[in-house]
Amino acid sequence: MLLRRCLLPSVQVNFVACQLFALLMAVWFRIYLHPSKTSPFIRHVVATLLGLYLALFCFGWYSVHFLVQSGLSYGVMIFASLEHMHKYCFIVTLGYLILCQITRVYVFDYGMYSADFTGPMMVITQKITSMAFEIRDGKTLSAPRRMPSLLEYLSYNCNFMGILAGPTCSYNDYMAFIEGTSYQRRHQENANGKENGKVKQSEPSPKHAVVSKLFTCAISLATYLSLYRLLPVHYSIDDHFVKSTPFYLQVVYLYLAMLALRPKYYFVWTLADAINNAAGFGFNGYDTDGSPRWDLISNLRILDIEFATSFKLFLDNWNIQTAQWLKRVCYERCPVNPTAATFLLSAMWHGVYPGYYLTFITGIGMTMAARAVRHNIRPYFLASDLHKRVYDVITWACTQIAISYTVVPFVLLAVGPSLKFYSSWYFCLHLLCLLVVLVLPVKSRRRQPKEDGPQKEAAQGEQRHLCSTDNNCNQRDKST
Repeated sequence: MLLRRCLLPSVQVNFVACQLFALLMAVWFRIYLHPSKTSPFIRHVVATLLGLYLALFCFGWYSVHFLVQSGLSYGVMIFASLEHMHKYCFIVTLGYLILCQITRVYVFDYGMYSADFTGPMMVITQKITSMAFEIRDGKTLSAPRRMPSLLEYLSYNCNFMGILAGPTCSYNDYMAFIEGTSYQRRHQENANGKENGKVKQSEPSPKHAVVSKLFTCAISLATYLSLYRLLPVHYSIDDHFVKSTPFYLQVVYLYLAMLALRPKYYFVWTLADAINNAAGFGFNGYDTDGSPRWDLISNLRILDIEFATSFKLFLDNWNIQTAQWLKRVCYERCPVNPTAATFLLSAMWHGVYPGYYLTFITGIGMTMAARAVRHNIRPYFLASDLHKRVYDVITWACTQIAISYTVVPFVLLAVGPSLKFYSSWYFCLHLLCLLVVLVLPVKSRRRQPKEDGPQKEAAQGEQRHLCSTDNNCNQRDKST
């Protein structure tokens, strides 16, 4: 009723209701269908049926697309050769997603006024293509030990914990959760890596993590419901506002409008993480003080986002699992201009609204300019702590302005309003980025394609063993 009184669309109310139901089912799943009490087969069946029920409730018959997408890709995995299977899976899965996005927006003209059934398909696309590339890459920790059965495949793609909002995860991590071996594996990794001096053998409880994340959800939802109508992004292109407001106040308003919009994503992703944790999925070893970490599939770090001092740091901590997917399937494999290729793939994956493409094309320039500034200017501010703090304050403000400027088309969606906004700012940050890239030298970041030979595989085996599925090395291993 509170959500109704706040005038949220009914589809969003349904989504929240389904996620809260999924949270209750997750607690029940962990207690009564614990791996010690039932078989993996039963856990797969229940997780899949509950997921399909939630999809049917939220999206009606459109949820059949989830099964069609999964079925097509499963057929490709079975019948395609190992050498080309990952390419075919990528084309078929992403192609079907884009086809559904086109028909939803332009053919049936549902736009933003109906439940976006392509949202879950975006996560399924990530899962399918991740698995295909893991199989192609060979015998790494993240690669499936065998071809999954159809039930295991559907459970991985359509389980109730992640069907509505994800996040994506490694197939092996999900299977370890279903089979009840995830805790032992993390215990062993801690013991081998000596993360702390008091490795525990008992199964850790997710209670504290779930309560903490639900508290974050409550704060995020309350903040969003309080502010999103007071600070609409669309007001930044209002003719009267643009003509009568000093430019520096327009900048401040844009930052505040984007600040008011982000809690919506904080709520959705944190609740999704809490649901998985409540079911027992997401354990990621222990901190140095021995407390359990439940961040294996976490999708964001709120404080790191709000206080990011570079474009890269912001993106590293926003939609983390999607960033890892883009890195695995595109950035690390593209031999020419991987940054541009990754941003373009992200635009295609998000949807067919022109605003998405304007945002990610702008993001290419922002990333290149931020990289040039960091490489050429930052070293001069490292001489003292005071200079470093001054640099951090300046780059924080620049980062927040750059992010807000970049994502305006993502919110406005259409070409006309997006170009109207950029015109009101005289495309100033576009021109500034172009100037920075042309003036400041940056070392080439061209990547060579991965070798497939056994010697290369052996040489990289240990690193991939440590990094492929842990999702712990994203900060250490990402490019600057």
